Amino acid sequence: MSNELTLEAQSRSDVGKGASRRLRREGARVPAIIYGAGKDAQQISVELRHIVKALENEGFYNQIIDLVVDGKAEDVILRALQRHPSKGVPMHADFMRVDATQALTLTIGITLVNEEECEGVRLENGLLTRNLTDIEISCLPKNIPETLELDVANLKVGESLHLSDIALPEGVEIPVLQHGEEYDQPVVSVIEQREEEPEEDVAAEEEATESAEEESSDEE
Repeated sequence: MSNELTLEAQSRSDVGKGASRRLRREGARVPAIIYGAGKDAQQISVELRHIVKALENEGFYNQIIDLVVDGKAEDVILRALQRHPSKGVPMHADFMRVDATQALTLTIGITLVNEEECEGVRLENGLLTRNLTDIEISCLPKNIPETLELDVANLKVGESLHLSDIALPEGVEIPVLQHGEEYDQPVVSVIEQREEEPEEDVAAEEEATESAEEESSDEE
C-alpha cells in the first residue's frame, strides 16, 4: 500500500450552498464531507493549499488518508473532487471512511514495464498501443497497491496482453473478470506499422493518373 497521507481539517456547522460559497470566497479553505462506515456524514473544511499539495501525489485518489478533524484522526479515502470548470481549483471534496475489515472498490492505474525491451517494437518495427490506462480493483485497505504492473518485454506484433495477464498483488482482485472471459479486456497491443510510400513513388502515381485522365479526355 502507498504511504499514508495526513490532512488537517475542521468541522463546520454552517452548511448549505451559501455557506460553501462564502468559504470558497475566502479562498483559503475548501468545503468537504466525510461519510461511510455506518457513521453520520460530517461537514468539514480543508485548507486549499494542503489539498493542492496532496494532488501533486499521483496516488492521492487511491491511498489511505489520515484525516485529522478537530484533533481526532480517521482513515479515509478521497472519493470525489469537484474543481472549478475553468480555473481547475478544488471546490469540494468527498471523503469516505475506511473500515480495515471491509474490501474497497477503487480505480488503480496500470503501468507498463519494459516498454523499451518490447520485442514487437524493438525487433519487428511494431507500434505499442494502449487500450486501458487504469482498472477498477477490489481489496482490503491494507492491500491497496500504488499501481498495477504489466510486463510487455515479450509482446510481439499482432499480440495483446489482457487484464488476466496482470500479476495481481496478494489480496487484490479485478471484479470485472468474475463476469466471464468476454470481459477480459485487452490492455496493450503491438500492431504492425504501415510503411509509408516514398514521396517520389506517390508523385509518380499521381502523374500517371493525371496522364491517363488526359488521354481519356482526348479520346472523347
